[in-house]
Amino acid sequence: MFRFLFAFVLILGLSPGVASAAPTLESAQRNVDRLRTLAAEKFEAANEAAIRIKSLERENEALESREALLRKELSAASTALSRIAIANYKEGGLGEGLKLLFSTDPTQYLADAGTMDLFTRNYSRQLREFAATRQKVEASQLVVADKTALLRAEREKLNRQVANAKADLAKAEKILKGLKKEDRERLAREEAERESKILTESKKYAASYKGDNSRGSIALKYALKQVGDVYVWAAAGPTRWDCSGLTMRAFQQAGVSLPHSSRIQIRYGKSISSSSLKPGDLLFFGRPISHVSIYMGGGKMVQAPRPGKRVEVVNFTKIFGKKPFVGARRI
Repeated sequence: MFRFLFAFVLILGLSPGVASAAPTLESAQRNVDRLRTLAAEKFEAANEAAIRIKSLERENEALESREALLRKELSAASTALSRIAIANYKEGGLGEGLKLLFSTDPTQYLADAGTMDLFTRNYSRQLREFAATRQKVEASQLVVADKTALLRAEREKLNRQVANAKADLAKAEKILKGLKKEDRERLAREEAERESKILTESKKYAASYKGDNSRGSIALKYALKQVGDVYVWAAAGPTRWDCSGLTMRAFQQAGVSLPHSSRIQIRYGKSISSSSLKPGDLLFFGRPISHVSIYMGGGKMVQAPRPGKRVEVVNFTKIFGKKPFVGARRI
């Protein structure tokens, strides 16, 4: 009987005497770090969506202003036709002129009114202007409706991305809260010790950088001054940053305007191979891109990595966490 039970346990892949292995503190910490990294990726995607929303809002405002002008032109054209109708009425009595005056669609009425051939010939320019302006208004209304739908979709996408990122952070917090108090305190203590060591080393690297007056060097110097500041999504200073917020503000100091999105920043500057990197080059990670840092030289980079971390100087590797290095740009 014992042999049968032992064999059954082996078939299930369990060790004798162990029903299920409890997660280790190390695995709990790995899961927490993974979820925080996932949140940072989703926050970066949200940054891109936020930029698209601003662009669409500007386009919508311009379109709506254009439509308002066209409506004024249409109103003026309609008024001109009404005056013509009144004048025609005064000259010829009630008849066709009065019908035109009260018509909801003067051009359609005139097209159907065979008796108005002479009128149409005399005032063809005004009619053409009225018809052309009305078509522009209708076309403008369609474009505005399309852009409004796109804007609504982008806002919904942004809300989903932010909600998913916050859900990942909530899962990480749930893992920590599920641990015993002493284990939770141990993890917090170990994490604080790791971060303190990284901070000390980062400050040494930052203090050692001299650089020059090139754009990349000016941006890098600014980023290095932020070492120790906390990561906060969508933050761009002065004491809180996300990855693209830090690079955006750093290059702003060098006179370069970059958008607050790693996925869009990679479109700026010129592509640089990893073997030709210079201090100040931007480094991009992830497919799709979800992280950006600044190369410091000596195989180091400065970055604002994820929730729970601070601006730091770390080794530049071709894999950052699980994110592959996908390219560098010199601004």
